[in-house]
Amino acid sequence: MSESETVEVTGHLMDSGILSRILDDIREYGGDYVIDKFVVGHEAVDTSKATITVTAEDDPSLQRLLMRLQTRGVNQVDPGQAEVAVCDLDGVFPDGFYSTTNLATKVRLGGRWVDVANPEMDCGLVVEHDEAGEITRVITLPMSDVRVGMSVVTGASGIRVQVPIVDKSSESFGFMESDVSSEKPQAVLVRQVAEGMREAKAAGKKVLWVGGPGVVHTGAAPAMVAMVDAGFVDVLFAGNALATHDIESSLYGTSLGVDLAQGRGVEHGHEHHIRALNTIRKQGSIRNAVDNGVLTGGIMHALVKHGKEFVLVGSVRDDGPLPDVYTDVIEGQRAMRAALPDVGFCLMVATMLHSVATGNILPASIPLVCVDINPATVTKLADRGSSQARGIVTDVGLFLEQLAIELVPDYRRA
Repeated sequence: MSESETVEVTGHLMDSGILSRILDDIREYGGDYVIDKFVVGHEAVDTSKATITVTAEDDPSLQRLLMRLQTRGVNQVDPGQAEVAVCDLDGVFPDGFYSTTNLATKVRLGGRWVDVANPEMDCGLVVEHDEAGEITRVITLPMSDVRVGMSVVTGASGIRVQVPIVDKSSESFGFMESDVSSEKPQAVLVRQVAEGMREAKAAGKKVLWVGGPGVVHTGAAPAMVAMVDAGFVDVLFAGNALATHDIESSLYGTSLGVDLAQGRGVEHGHEHHIRALNTIRKQGSIRNAVDNGVLTGGIMHALVKHGKEFVLVGSVRDDGPLPDVYTDVIEGQRAMRAALPDVGFCLMVATMLHSVATGNILPASIPLVCVDINPATVTKLADRGSSQARGIVTDVGLFLEQLAIELVPDYRRA
């Protein structure tokens, strides 16, 4: 006995390699397939469409396969109606729950399609009702936040996803045609990133930065401060390290004890980061340190001065940490999710762990650019499902200097 379903996918299937990955997924999940119809676009700007019958040994296996294929933008030709089950344990989804993607998603309930409010990967779909029992909305919810009595979508029926289609006729973000850019003119890439940020701001959207301590270690903090001052940093996600070393730099002129002007260690410099931490902890918060005149420069000072939002989430490696750092990672995740509304562009610089964490909660519709000296950072993002992630392999310090020159007309003369 076996179970089958007919699915379809539209996009740049050939040049992106997506069709090959879809067929590989089917085989890896123990299924089989027949390509019923394949229409290939004639021009580079044209999309292709494939209709495929997929088969698995039983219905549970088929449902898991269909959910996997939806991460590639594959939908059932006849999706039917979504099925719902009620949670009976806090923090536990019902068996067979639908595992979400970060793609724009619709759920068919009661004969109508309902948009999912906040697409996010690796969550469940919770159906909310008003007092009269009418459906008000469908949201993604992480496992840790599900509660007894919530209605959760199960199986892959009644669900459609939509993959953002790259406009190959557009010059904007042309470098996105390749996952990692290491041998392309950096000036061109910088201009494209700057244009993406300008477009987001012109549309009334926020620019989200995700940063690691390399921003400070490479001497790029002044460039980032200039971009904060110019309004191109609306939200910052980081760990304890970026903020601590930025504050150390402001207070002592060093980063991890290295003089940023001379590029060499200074006497007793190894103590500077812990003394900087102690100074801020004595003030009670970074904002208090700014308001009291203790912290007078740097990235964190600029963010506070301009009323910009930052979310610092720590790890077991942290000294201190700073009083603003979330030490409960679940609470930190919630704070990061709460900062995502109205984000229209995301730039990740010099951090693998925070980049992956942020990529996990970002909708695929938000342009995402990762800059790192290590190409594995961007590869890891794509491997974990952030298919929209595109990367620039270069020194972060040099990149941010060039970006500041592109975005802030007076920065070159500063």
